[in-house]
Amino acid sequence: MTDAAIQRDLLQMIPAQLERGIPLIIGSCGTCGSNQGVDNVATICRSILKELGLSARIAKIYSEQEPAEIETYLKRGAVAPLAPMKDLSVETIRACRRIVALAGHIPFVKALEAGADIVLAGRATDTAVISAFALMHGFPPAPAWHAAKIAECGGICTEDVQLGGVMIDIDAGGFTVEPLHKENRCTPRSVSAHMLYENSDPFKLVEPGIVLHVNEAVYTALDERRVRVTGATAQETAPTIKLEGARHAGYQTVSFVGIADPGLLANIDSWIEALSIHARKRIAGVLGYTVGDYDIDFRPYGAGALNPLPAGTVPAEVGLMVVVTAETQEKASEILKLCNPLLLHFPYKRNAPLPSFAFPYSPAEIERGPVYEFCLNHVVEVNEPGELHRMVIEEAGQ
Repeated sequence: MTDAAIQRDLLQMIPAQLERGIPLIIGSCGTCGSNQGVDNVATICRSILKELGLSARIAKIYSEQEPAEIETYLKRGAVAPLAPMKDLSVETIRACRRIVALAGHIPFVKALEAGADIVLAGRATDTAVISAFALMHGFPPAPAWHAAKIAECGGICTEDVQLGGVMIDIDAGGFTVEPLHKENRCTPRSVSAHMLYENSDPFKLVEPGIVLHVNEAVYTALDERRVRVTGATAQETAPTIKLEGARHAGYQTVSFVGIADPGLLANIDSWIEALSIHARKRIAGVLGYTVGDYDIDFRPYGAGALNPLPAGTVPAEVGLMVVVTAETQEKASEILKLCNPLLLHFPYKRNAPLPSFAFPYSPAEIERGPVYEFCLNHVVEVNEPGELHRMVIEEAGQ
């Protein structure tokens, strides 16, 4: 989101929450949860408080990690990979531009117990943001975490996702969820289906220090709009925190071309294979670059780029994206410019009519700048669930 969009939302929420004494909790500020993202949202909050003549206690929870600190956990065998990652190395840690640790509910509870009106966190699990308040007040973990999971994306657990968020009411036996918009509905289907959202196992949710099991959960319609949920169980585990990090992977240039030639599209798999072989020979022969110097990827959207086509299917048209990644931007663009004549006139077989391709823009090459790859997706065993997160509290406003 842009700063203007964040300011627009906060301008509505801050005066309302301060008037009613309801804490405002925001996780993963700036999306990736960097320290910079937390500070940026804090700056916006201060500006709004000053503009409205209000004051508030702001708690900032920082999630970024020093590589040297993570190395100490690695040396004592406290770091394990999450599939499909492999064992972590010191070299990978040092290659990361940033490392963040996902906060569970404990840092949020500490902030609320410290009297924070506004809590701004770096990288955090979505469910921790919502479950923290209920857990702090002693509600059982199963309904607190299950309710948090269902409400994590607001209206996505409703029948009409465009009509805003939901209200959840947690008690010792379960929780009730209902949409805020009077014309929207929650149903057992819409609520239970949310366990599939961003979750590899719809019957199990893994959070820091806890695993939620919903195999026996019961979703009951209370009326046309509300659903009552019971039956989840929670299993406590050793405290672990998930680490995320990315490293620089070079520079990228892309091109996109539309193809509607029926003969080519009937043979697109073999055509792409031949195109790839021919392009690599041209790159080596003309530019002198070998395969290890760059990466080139042909992605035929509409013909198996995301999912395989059913056998015998011939698409009506295909958008071919060509992606080149190299050590420098100049090299990536140089390689793709060499390939573009091939994209204009590369027959699908010898003596076949030359196809016509449609480039939607000119010049055809788009430089994407530096690109990064996800290389750190591990968990670290900790002694205390909040030991990787640092909190700073400030009085802001009047």
